[in-house]
Formats: sequence, C-alpha cells, structure tokens
Amino acid sequence: MNQLEVTYRGAVYPWHCDHMDHMNVMWYTGKFDEASWSLLAQLGITRSFLEKSGHGLAALQQNITYKRELRAGDVVSIRSGVLDVQEKIIRIFHEMRNEETKEVAAFSTITGVYMDTRARRSLLIPANVAEQVRTMQLDSSTLYWAETLPSIPKPRSLA
Repeated sequence: MNQLEVTYRGAVYPWHCDHMDHMNVMWYTGKFDEASWSLLAQLGITRSFLEKSGHGLAALQQNITYKRELRAGDVVSIRSGVLDVQEKIIRIFHEMRNEETKEVAAFSTITGVYMDTRARRSLLIPANVAEQVRTMQLDSSTLYWAETLPSIPKPRSLA
C-alpha cells in the first residue's frame, strides 16, 4: 500500500491559537493523537478489542515537523499510514494538510509499543494483528518525505 488514508478532519478554532494567531503546538499533538486512534480503529485495533484482549499501545516517541502555519478558520485533514511493524513496535505516519490550500501544514511519526496492560510489559504483536497492520504499510522509498523521517531506534529490551 502506498496511499495515505483519511483519519481526521476538523477545523482550527480561535481557542486553538496562541498569542501570534497560529494554531498552538499542543493542538497539533492532539489532532495527531485523534488521527492515531482513527488509524488503529481502521486496522481493527479498537478500544473494545484492546479491552477484551487485555492489550494496549503506548507511545514511545513522537516527532512533529511543522511546515506551514494554521490559523483560526482553517479546515484541516490528516492522512495516515503505517511505516513499520516489528515484533513489539508499530511506527505510524500522519500528514496534516490545510484543506483550502492543500499545503502540508505538519507531519508526524509516532513509535508505539504493543503491550500487556495488566502486566504493564511489552508484548509480541499477535500474528493476525501484525498482518492487519501491514495492510496499511506505506512504501517509504516512494514517498517524498522519506528522507526527513527520523530513523527508528534499535529495539531495546522493553520487558
């Protein structure tokens, strides 16, 4: 797969803006978080699935690159995909665009660990879950922003 899926649409409200009339960084993070849960739900990793299985996900690292400012009244969309799936790690990508201008406002990469929520320890991603996650895996070698992605750190023992 090489197409980003829509995972968020919304507007920038005046209370999202700081004293310079730009959307404050905390709102970029919040909108990317909402897009993350939408992406996971599209993959079948819903709240009810996680609750029933006793599994969860925890963010290990998030990187945001800001490209263009957003202001009150701008309508934004986020498109997302999976960059990488490892034994216990999922790395996802989000691209936020101004819907009017189509310009990229920001993009984000998030590295998360799959975990047992009861034991509070990392957990191997079940094969059926990993297989489903790979259905939205992007081919990073063909994407314009691949050279700007932070490298994934070497896996360390999370157990």
